[in-house]
Amino acid sequence: MKRALILLGLLGAGLSGALAGEAWTAGQLATLKSMQLNQLAPARSDPSNRYEDTAAAAQLGKRLFFDARLSANGKVSCASCHDPQRQFQDGRALSQGVGSGTRRAMPLVESGRGAWLFWDGRKDSLWAQALGPLEDAAEHGGNRLAYARLVGQYYQRDYEALFAPLPSMQALPANAAPGGTAAERSAWQALSEAQRDALSRVFANIGKAIAAYEKTLHHEPGRLDAYLDATLRNSGAADAVLTAPEQRGLRLFIGKGECISCHAGPLQTDHAFHNTGVAPRVAGRPDLGRAQAVAKVLDDEFNCLGPYSDALPGACQELEFISRADPLMVGAFKTPSLRQVGLRPPYMHAGQLATLTDVVRHYAAAPAALAGRSERQPLRLSEQEVHDLVSFLGVL
Repeated sequence: MKRALILLGLLGAGLSGALAGEAWTAGQLATLKSMQLNQLAPARSDPSNRYEDTAAAAQLGKRLFFDARLSANGKVSCASCHDPQRQFQDGRALSQGVGSGTRRAMPLVESGRGAWLFWDGRKDSLWAQALGPLEDAAEHGGNRLAYARLVGQYYQRDYEALFAPLPSMQALPANAAPGGTAAERSAWQALSEAQRDALSRVFANIGKAIAAYEKTLHHEPGRLDAYLDATLRNSGAADAVLTAPEQRGLRLFIGKGECISCHAGPLQTDHAFHNTGVAPRVAGRPDLGRAQAVAKVLDDEFNCLGPYSDALPGACQELEFISRADPLMVGAFKTPSLRQVGLRPPYMHAGQLATLTDVVRHYAAAPAALAGRSERQPLRLSEQEVHDLVSFLGVL
């Protein structure tokens, strides 16, 4: 009876029998240290965007980011799907612009740290990523010439102070683009090569300004960082930061749960692509993910090797050495950062899983992939371990 009362007292104080007296090993402490936000290395430089660290570009980019006039209906801005109040995503299973998308919006904070953007990596820079939705029929639905006209009407002074004088557009049609409607494509083909190049350069610079703003978006330290700091300093205050289930969940995260194998580092992501057997949102219509994106990024006129890139020769190695036919990329999607993941349901690339409990159960079951081959093997997690792991994910 006395021993039971002692254990109950420990539980009431925020400890558990499993944690009391259990020390972190040297290897575990090294892993914990690597997860601290203050261990985040300086952001990688983008050789294709010379304006990415220019304050004036970031200021212009912020205005463009929130400008709903950059859309076919005048109602959709970048912030529509990347809302600052929702961790720069929209909380939807599928993004909603002028139409409905087929995947969910990824959060933008620290998103430029990896080599590839979007769930499938079909863009190789923040600025190229910003351009894709602008001309996508389901997202902003606009066109290249209309965007150049808008810049001239509302942003000419700031644009020209950064980049170059805008081309004359007086004699041009209202709308034209290499994609879009048949009328827009026809109008684009009627332009001279020099006119098309000048408009495409304005379009590229819009993306470079938006990217400069997005690069200013950073995470702030949270409860995890406070716990890790207290633990690594051996201050004795760690148990006041995380509850017993949260601490047990952390041990599972870096151990038995194998989460750390992909969700490593201060942002809890390896920036890579993995097939984890997530079922398609529409039965019988699997999304091939990264496997279909390689050709897209190679063919993109706005990639690092393209005519609108600022990169010097030899600076685009990720693109030059991209794997063109890797069978492991069939059905593979980018590992998202888990920072503040508890605030961003639903989960996976098309919101297939509603809650973090669903996510943990999915990885524990490790179902076979319907496209490609899943990397995962089943995990033997008890109900308590599922609960503890979900509790820790909430800390993030």
